[in-house]
Amino acid sequence: MYKTTLSSPLGTLTLASEGSSLTGLWVEGQKYFASTLPVDAEDAPQHPVFLQTAAWLDCYFSGENSLPPLPPLAPQGSAFRQEVWRLLQESSPGDTTTYGALTKALQSRGIPASPQAVGGAVGHNPILILIPCHRVLGADGSLTGYAGGLDRKRFLLELEAKKRSR
Repeated sequence: MYKTTLSSPLGTLTLASEGSSLTGLWVEGQKYFASTLPVDAEDAPQHPVFLQTAAWLDCYFSGENSLPPLPPLAPQGSAFRQEVWRLLQESSPGDTTTYGALTKALQSRGIPASPQAVGGAVGHNPILILIPCHRVLGADGSLTGYAGGLDRKRFLLELEAKKRSR
């Protein structure tokens, strides 16, 4: 396993890779910080996956509408969590959804789900920003739990709203 850190408008980001894909992206101080990062991960700031992630994040945070391709992603989690994370990746910047809507989408694909189970999967997303769990709102449209904190969630949603309004 490999790791590195990057500076961002959200604070210091820690990235992890097993060698060919990004397996983690956490913001300093978040809930479940580095939960899937082994303590003996090798520091490798020039790893190609990290350079690709950094380039993507630079474009994203600068507000560019056209983003380079995402690096390969390989989050670690149960089959159910993998389905939730795949579903989150189908959303576009500026879009939002709810736990209930995600639950219905999973059920329509034949995957048994409840809003609570979806919430657990969203909350344990190991690749923040690139798997956009910040786009999930409460049923009433309110900002609800985000492992990185509600201020960071608000920042990301406002950034994407500005990008979309161009």
